[in-house]
Amino acid sequence: QVQLVESGGGSVQAGGSLRLSCAVSGNIFRMNAMGWYRQAPGKQRDLVADITDGVSINYADSIKGRFTISTDYAKSTLYLQMDSLKPEDTAVYYCNAKVRRGATTFQYWGQGTQVTVSS
Repeated sequence: QVQLVESGGGSVQAGGSLRLSCAVSGNIFRMNAMGWYRQAPGKQRDLVADITDGVSINYADSIKGRFTISTDYAKSTLYLQMDSLKPEDTAVYYCNAKVRRGATTFQYWGQGTQVTVSS
């Protein structure tokens, strides 16, 4: 069973930085993809950044050049470094992991962590 626990959210002024962490219980090396999504009030949950097969990194256009996704396999932890934060980055951020078993992909979510950016 995979469990994901996020931490590091909070309130910050525009231009500030936060680092989100996602602790992974279960074998992190079995994750075919790991990433961060966010959901603002009244909006759908959207991809922020993900890492596929440990090497392919994808960023949403809205955060390119400001956010960095990384993984510490020794600590079984996924990170999202968020710099130059903007009010429009305010959302609940969710950690996500995908595991492929044959033709089926299993998807796991953390509980979410709130990020609030004030102008």
